[in-house]
Amino acid sequence: MIIAIDGPAASGKGTLGKKLAAHYGLRHLDTGLLYRAVAQVLLEAGRGPGDTAAAVAAAKALNPDRFDEAGLKGHAVGEAASVVSAIPEVRAALLALQRDFAGKAPGAVLDGRDIGTVICPQADVKIFVTATPEARARRRAKEYQAAGRPIDEAAVLADIKKRDERDMGRAAAPLRQAPDAHLLDTTEMDISSVIRAAIDIVEATRAGRGRG
Repeated sequence: MIIAIDGPAASGKGTLGKKLAAHYGLRHLDTGLLYRAVAQVLLEAGRGPGDTAAAVAAAKALNPDRFDEAGLKGHAVGEAASVVSAIPEVRAALLALQRDFAGKAPGAVLDGRDIGTVICPQADVKIFVTATPEARARRRAKEYQAAGRPIDEAAVLADIKKRDERDMGRAAAPLRQAPDAHLLDTTEMDISSVIRAAIDIVEATRAGRGRG
């Protein structure tokens, strides 16, 4: 079974992806980490995130098994990743890696921004997770504060709105809800409610298809 989870920044899709993978005994890939890892390589080399040649080379050399997830969650890396992810050649370089991951038994949960539309258009279940920009900014600010990195919520909100614009407006694999994806608005929901709602979606979809 392949579950595709898409949505904008700080919508909760990464946490949901991990929880669903654990619940169903599937592998999990936060595809956003791929772009963050590419961005991190560029920043550490003193390159700009718009350096296409360097970004493509970094994408081709990635080894997800060696990711330091905590180190990839920084604000600067996230900002640069939003730029890197808009480069068509980078997305093309990472396409096979993501599809290979999804295709291995017993299946996988992938979360990102183009999983249901580009990476796994034939996914068994597609969920599009969203929330208002304000709700997402509050969550992201709390994450930074919990990690000991205080940040101004207004700055986070401005960054989220800018990233939304970039993600939805880019030419390569823009962020959008797949026609057959289930919309899950988490604005007024806590994580336990989101997980229950997502499991209900998965179970209803599987029942409708004879439990794939």
